[in-house]
Amino acid sequence: MLGVNALFSTAYGNVGSSIYYALGLVASLALGLTPIVFIISGFIFFLTASTYAEATAMYPEAGGSSSFARRAFNEFWSFFAAWGSMLTYTMTIATSAFFVPHYLGGLFWEPLRHSPGDIFFGIGVIIVLSVINVRGVQESASVNIALAIIDFMTQLLLVLVGIFLILSPQTLVDNVKFGIAPTWSNFLVAIPLCMLAYTGIETISNMAEEARDERKTIPAAIKRVVIAVIAIYAVLPSIALSALPVTQQADGSYSTLLGEPESQGGFAGDPVLGVVKQLDLGIFQQPIEVYVGILAATILFIATNAGIIGVSRLVYSMGLHRQMPDGLRRLHPRYGTPWIGIAIFGTIACIVLIPGQAAFLGNVYAFGAMLSFTIAHASVIRLRGKASGEERPWRGPGNITIRGYDVPLFAVVGGSATLVALIVLAVRNPVVSAFGIGWLVFGIGVYIVYRRSQGLDLTSTKKVAVPRPVVDHEAEYESILVAFDSTDFNAAAVATAKRLAARRRRGIHVLVTIVVPASSPIGASLPAQERAAQELIEQAKVHGGRRVTGRWVKVRAGQAGSTIVKEARSLRAQAIVMALAPRGGATLFSRTVETVLSQRPCRVIVVSAPGSASRHDDLVVTAVT
Repeated sequence: MLGVNALFSTAYGNVGSSIYYALGLVASLALGLTPIVFIISGFIFFLTASTYAEATAMYPEAGGSSSFARRAFNEFWSFFAAWGSMLTYTMTIATSAFFVPHYLGGLFWEPLRHSPGDIFFGIGVIIVLSVINVRGVQESASVNIALAIIDFMTQLLLVLVGIFLILSPQTLVDNVKFGIAPTWSNFLVAIPLCMLAYTGIETISNMAEEARDERKTIPAAIKRVVIAVIAIYAVLPSIALSALPVTQQADGSYSTLLGEPESQGGFAGDPVLGVVKQLDLGIFQQPIEVYVGILAATILFIATNAGIIGVSRLVYSMGLHRQMPDGLRRLHPRYGTPWIGIAIFGTIACIVLIPGQAAFLGNVYAFGAMLSFTIAHASVIRLRGKASGEERPWRGPGNITIRGYDVPLFAVVGGSATLVALIVLAVRNPVVSAFGIGWLVFGIGVYIVYRRSQGLDLTSTKKVAVPRPVVDHEAEYESILVAFDSTDFNAAAVATAKRLAARRRRGIHVLVTIVVPASSPIGASLPAQERAAQELIEQAKVHGGRRVTGRWVKVRAGQAGSTIVKEARSLRAQAIVMALAPRGGATLFSRTVETVLSQRPCRVIVVSAPGSASRHDDLVVTAVT
């Protein structure tokens, strides 16, 4: 289960990645007012994060704005929010993949910074990651967390170094020509575009079902993300505009290399690397440039993968709630991932990337994000009245009562801001508006046709039934817990548990953990794996007798050990018996066993099976608290 630090790191990895392309896109419009735009957008982000914290703590389930809308309004509005989120995820994939080659090209090979090199490379990134997610290769949570921490520390270091070496208040003042550089219309358009630098907060909502003590950890994690992001983004743009100031061109126009394309000597494709290149660090300059460039490309690569994971989980959820044809959520018979959904939306991401227009990708990304944020705010406002009697573990700041109605000011102000930003974005960008509205109209059309074909109305929630573990009767407290982290039956483990249970006629409870690929929702139906797990439990009943109970539980990679410990504590188990899985490396124990041993709430007995450990076929390891 995920704690505050894991939730924070994962969310910051998604939110913090946006600065690597948002800085250049915003600077191209806002010019010298870019720092002000980031501060205004940061305030809107704070209000939006408060909305997500309150709603997710109240309803700790995956889905984000779609889940909130279902609770506050009905299934149609849930679909509307989900379809807007799908647009955001698809644009996340395209935008993040598009900027990966720009950072690499700025270091190693110049053609990657221009068309068609960046387009082909970006499409290749999407295809590779789509295939990986279809195959269900497990994410390394620890690697992602480590990279997110490194990313945060690097950005913080850039801010600190930049304050001492680059930051110039006078330059920042000289950069601004009110009404001219930038024009007021560009300034207003830059605000919703800047919001793409703050998108990704929905990541925490989508991990709610995997969080530990979610009603406390989720608000705490969101609070940390808000503090970290605003602290970085409030200063980094000022440093960037000090390093690459606004200048007047021969034709009288104003620009900054921070927002100019690479063909004109600018750094719009790799703005953070452009800032680093202005530092004067002596012998450390080249290594720092390489470090930042590779880190940025890696973070954007991970952000692309996060977008694909978001698409795969959302498409499964939409299919589960009968918002989209069931075939889209169909899991691969071998890999257990929603491969059709991944293929379709991965292809769409590749198509929108082909023109190579970063501004278009960023604006459509912001369009989808503003739509989802607005619906989330509206949902919280509605829930204050509709669900006034329900428990709210966490409440956002700024609440007043008007005629007996509890009004969340943070949601009212935040929702008004995101709605206005959405309207400005649509009015000022006809192509973006046409694409966004076309996306919504097409989705609504499919939704209506599909619901009618299923004999369903447009507003009722009708969820596809998902099979649950079969348990004959409740497990006994003070049982012996037998844990399997695979579906390979180990008779020795059951026999050991049977001998222990016989001493005081205790029960035996079998727990089988099924690892769910990152690209599938944690609650995804995996018939083959579930059937194999249930067969293992039945085998244990045959060997252990009538006092054996059992169930299977789904976990993410690396979470099996903590899940076993949690189960043992809930049962007040007297002992945990585990099978020693085959190991190909130098270590004797698997990660699951190591976790259980380190966190053990009771006696742990690890039983080997023939072939599980060379030279240790008769090994039995006992750990006592």
